[in-house]
Amino acid sequence: MADEHLREEQVSSQQVYKGHFLDVRRDEVRLPDGSLAAREYIVHPGAVMIVPLLDDGRLVVERQFRYPMGRVMLEFPAGKLDAGEPPLTCAIRELAEETGYRAREWARAGILHNAIAYSDEGIEVWFARGLELGGRALDAGEFLDVETTTLAALESSAANGELTDAKTLIGLLWLQNWQSGRWPITWQKAPDGTEQSPRP
Repeated sequence: MADEHLREEQVSSQQVYKGHFLDVRRDEVRLPDGSLAAREYIVHPGAVMIVPLLDDGRLVVERQFRYPMGRVMLEFPAGKLDAGEPPLTCAIRELAEETGYRAREWARAGILHNAIAYSDEGIEVWFARGLELGGRALDAGEFLDVETTTLAALESSAANGELTDAKTLIGLLWLQNWQSGRWPITWQKAPDGTEQSPRP
């Protein structure tokens, strides 16, 4: 393989912290020149993010306080995968739980790795359209506001530094490229019954 001279090989692995959400590891690795180094990183179950498109062209976004940042962040809806949960099932569930919207059509855009130096987290990017509003079912301890915005307003928020969330910026990039015809996506109907099925 062309990149073989860049590979690091695991020598040993230690779990240094296991919480409700985070699994922190410290590995010893052998570098390409044969020397040893430590790698500290977070094992993550994966997540999804949804770009929800209303019929009039507006977008559904959220405002949520993010404790590590110490402020409210502007974001597209997103959520963590449950163990063994297919990404589309998670996307359908998270959209309904957090925003109350159910979608008739879904399209997978791709995956992003948002913290490659210290986490294996992958976030699948999904688009949703044909939205119908119903009731929300937020998790205990979850507080967020749901809003609608335009593409132009979201672009302005990114330009002026209000929008800094990496996954939402990637969602915005994907949206711009899809709408311009550069990055195609394939739409599918929501699986039967799932568009009305948030987690109990």
